[in-house]
Amino acid sequence: PPRPRHTRTRASLTRRRLHAACSSPRVATMSGTMSVGRHVALFATRGAVCRARGVVVSQRTPHGATGPPNAPGGANASRSLTIAHGKKKGFAEMLGDLAAPKKEALDFQGRPRLAKGKVSAKQHVPPEIAKPPYADSGFLPDMNERIQTHNEEQIAKMRKAGRLAAEVLDFAESIAKPGVTTDYIDQKVHKMIIEHGAYPSPLNYGGFPKSVCTSLNECICHGIPDDTVLMDGDIVNIDVTVFLDGHHGDTSRTVLVGNVSDEVRALCKATDDSLKAAIDICAPGTPIRKIGATIHAIADQRKFGVVEKFVGHGVGREFHSGPTVRHHRNNDSGVLVLGQTFTIE
Repeated sequence: PPRPRHTRTRASLTRRRLHAACSSPRVATMSGTMSVGRHVALFATRGAVCRARGVVVSQRTPHGATGPPNAPGGANASRSLTIAHGKKKGFAEMLGDLAAPKKEALDFQGRPRLAKGKVSAKQHVPPEIAKPPYADSGFLPDMNERIQTHNEEQIAKMRKAGRLAAEVLDFAESIAKPGVTTDYIDQKVHKMIIEHGAYPSPLNYGGFPKSVCTSLNECICHGIPDDTVLMDGDIVNIDVTVFLDGHHGDTSRTVLVGNVSDEVRALCKATDDSLKAAIDICAPGTPIRKIGATIHAIADQRKFGVVEKFVGHGVGREFHSGPTVRHHRNNDSGVLVLGQTFTIE
């Protein structure tokens, strides 16, 4: 018989995803783990979505240091095609395809329900910039279920890519103000990535038309930048991934735009806390499923739910790969290994 589903309490907001990278002041380093960038997501039943994401590199605990206890467990289960489709089309656009409500409902702090905006043309990438395999064709690569591990030289490249992604994300947060469009954020992010000799990984991945994902309020992830204007009280997740020297550095953060409500702040803090707790238990030998159990426990304590449709994944030389990292309680198999890189979303 099928295993019974875990029940959980859902509250009033949505989801979030945070970031950390080696050189960022927000980076968290702990025995047995180096955080290169990261993200997690919590949600509730109305309003906004708060989210955070990135990469974790497992490394040996320094001699004499006290390592973290073994933690969250495995995930070799097949990856949902919903995620790949979301990458290809963008969740904001998918929302726009839904039937419009009969009345003009003000769903979130006086903000009308999200609608599809005007999307400008893709930006130019100079020919001298090294590109991932999909950059010119726009095809969606097959999901490689193998995990990605790295030697010392490759880990150094991952740190470099993660550091650039973190710096770009910090810049993007600084310009996310009321009155600014998400398309403007995309333009500035694209320019900064190119100026540093990197390629914006989302651009033309499965035909994705922009260089960054901007997911506003109720949009969970993969939002397509357009002419939508940020308003005071909004939250917007900015998802930055760069392809530098053959490696992807992937990270994101939910940005508070202007003056947000106490309820929104509580959601974002719960998401941030759950992400940090999940990273703290990561070490070689940790069951991957404990990541989801750790996040879910904090969500239950704060009376939020966990978004289950989207998952963490391996990242490195490939944009997406195994393992599948679920953020809710699960019985997946597999453990973390030395030199592995993956995201917690």
